[in-house]
Amino acid sequence: MSSDLKQLNKVKKNSRRGGNVQEQKFVERLIKISRVSKVTKGGKKLSFRAIVVIGDEKGQVGVGVAKADDVVNAFKKAKTDGKKNLIKIPLTKTLSIPHEVIGNFGACKIIMRPSIEGSGVIAGGAVRTVLEVAGIKNVIAKQLGSDNLLNNARASISTLKNLTTKSEVLKKRDLFSK
Repeated sequence: MSSDLKQLNKVKKNSRRGGNVQEQKFVERLIKISRVSKVTKGGKKLSFRAIVVIGDEKGQVGVGVAKADDVVNAFKKAKTDGKKNLIKIPLTKTLSIPHEVIGNFGACKIIMRPSIEGSGVIAGGAVRTVLEVAGIKNVIAKQLGSDNLLNNARASISTLKNLTTKSEVLKKRDLFSK
């Protein structure tokens, strides 16, 4: 009887340690680190602002922004902020987007079109980084308006949020695929 209890306790201890739990591997890419100074009565206070894109290259991506007194802490805080803002996007078999889509954020407008296999990511700046971290391999994107890196990254996230799949559209319209 006591040997059965010992075995049961061993199983419980192993399950608490998270033996079977798999943690997702995220890719972090730094878009920009900027030095920010705040002028106070006592003088200037320097801090750093980090903009980070985080994703798993399988359809999840998020943008994080944070400020701290040193670069390392700003990067860590931005990374955790990016994990909080993760979105899931649909990908095709050719690692492209399902349809053409347009998105806005502030003064930024981004147009994305699916591309044939082997064409690669044709985009610039922060949009390219967001698409690569999301796992999209074949897409054409154009950013219009502002050239602010943070707004472009957030506009690309907004654009990717507008993506839908065929099954989602059929479900929304109360149609059933045959």
